[in-house]
Amino acid sequence: MLLVNAGDADSLAWAGLVQPLRQAQRLLQGAFQLDVLTPRQAAAVAGDWRLALLVADEGTLRPPDAELRAVIERCRAADYWGAVGAAVLWLAQSGAAGGARIALPWALYAETEDITERAILTPHLFEIDERLISCCGGAASLDFALTLVEALFGASVQAEIKEALCIDRVRSQDERQRVALQARFGALQPKLSEAVTLMESNIEEPLSTDDIAGLVGLSRRQLERLFKQYLGSLPSRYYLELRLQRARQLLLETNHSIVQVGLMCGFSSGSHFSTAFGTLFGNTPREERQRRLNR
Repeated sequence: MLLVNAGDADSLAWAGLVQPLRQAQRLLQGAFQLDVLTPRQAAAVAGDWRLALLVADEGTLRPPDAELRAVIERCRAADYWGAVGAAVLWLAQSGAAGGARIALPWALYAETEDITERAILTPHLFEIDERLISCCGGAASLDFALTLVEALFGASVQAEIKEALCIDRVRSQDERQRVALQARFGALQPKLSEAVTLMESNIEEPLSTDDIAGLVGLSRRQLERLFKQYLGSLPSRYYLELRLQRARQLLLETNHSIVQVGLMCGFSSGSHFSTAFGTLFGNTPREERQRRLNR
């Protein structure tokens, strides 16, 4: 694995990413090689990596264009590649994201006006879109690194590292940066921000798309256009995913029965809840609850 650190070695984003991976390297005793380079070193060296990531915090000085292009090309040669923190913005600005879903630090949303045609910004902690991987950085880097450890080396290795680092819960990729939407759309798209707030406030008794459009003073078509342009989804789909994400959180963090969780998230039919949950997450509510019991 290649990590290219373009920022501060003491930053939270870097520490959260590299510490679990170094723990994995120690546990696997040579079966896993972690290479850490600067952008200049990465641009000049050849290698064959399964995963390559460019890492930088907000406020990090962007490398010169020629150097950045060389680093991006080096990373793209890996089986999986991407960026963490401010480096996600650099990928999108360069056009390297290619219309993929990316997780960008909410503090950088004000700088995204010129990239909405080249990437789909999401409010999630991290995104895995085919070969391209992105993480918003900060504390989410720890969740991201532990998810990578589980995917690459298995749950038992992840469990040992969690114990060593005193980590109780790993947040999933579809959990949201809590202030992301307000920071990104509060002033730029107040109607969109208001619509999402209505959805978040009405999980147990969902509103219809027409109701939401009327409450924010838009037609249904106008609301759908906003969601498609800025969130890459229809309002109904985005709302369903919000409710399912809340259901997943309740299954993992509370003792409510599966039926109760479904009702609390607006599903009057158990079969509909199970089918929708499985379509989004790849397992059933019962299997998700079992994950918590097996910890």
